[in-house]
Amino acid sequence: MRIVFIGPPGAGKGTQAERIIEKYRIAHLSTGDMLRAARDAKTPVGVEAETYMAAGELVPDAIIIAIIAERLEQPDCQYGYLLDGFPRTLPQAEALDAMLAAKGTALDVVLELNVPEEELFQRLAGRGRADDQPDVIRQRLVAYREQTEPLLQYYRQQGLLKSVDGIGTVEEIFHRVEAVLDPYAC
Repeated sequence: MRIVFIGPPGAGKGTQAERIIEKYRIAHLSTGDMLRAARDAKTPVGVEAETYMAAGELVPDAIIIAIIAERLEQPDCQYGYLLDGFPRTLPQAEALDAMLAAKGTALDVVLELNVPEEELFQRLAGRGRADDQPDVIRQRLVAYREQTEPLLQYYRQQGLLKSVDGIGTVEEIFHRVEAVLDPYAC
């Protein structure tokens, strides 16, 4: 099962992703985790990415695409994966389509976790991470709206988009996620 997981910062993608990868036994490809690990390890990509992350801006496509292309070649991805935080822009989605076409594979589903912006702001402000300051949160939500929301239409046109209500308990939301993903499970 090859899944793209879309949702704004604070929607709960990380929490739901953990449950998805455990139940369906697929690799978790979180660009946020990969970028934070690179930043913390002070790799060249991590140092470059930190400049953008600290300002609440999206990391440039070329950096993200290179990280994803390399990661998709790892053995644990052959049985499926959950892309969490990628693609975020139409050029990234097109690059992903080209990568998958070259491998003779395709996405199974694009899962959107839908949460109102007021709720997102409250969730993010309560996390206490360095990149969750109010001005940075606002910038991240603006960046999401401007750059990521067009993906919803892109994947809707391909018949891949499935939207799940992201309000409720972790368990309630996961039951909605399961209802979408179970038909794609092998």
